Amino acid sequence: MWVGELELLEDGAHCVSVIHLDSIFCAAHLIPVFGGDFVPTNLTYSQTLNAFCMYYVNNFIDHHAYEIALTYLST
Repeated sequence: MWVGELELLEDGAHCVSVIHLDSIFCAAHLIPVFGGDFVPTNLTYSQTLNAFCMYYVNNFIDHHAYEIALTYLST
């Protein structure tokens, strides 16, 4: 699996960009890299992108994602 991490600017602000909807190929299944600390029991799904710094990109979520990953890796 690939690992993605948060990209920050030099001043610590989030790196943000706007992309066209036609450029989105498919959704990504992200699995947090939990580390050594316990996950808070009151953590909700809407807070997870801010709670973790790194994520595994699950390319085995379904057949199509696996095929896309194989195609990407073979080029």
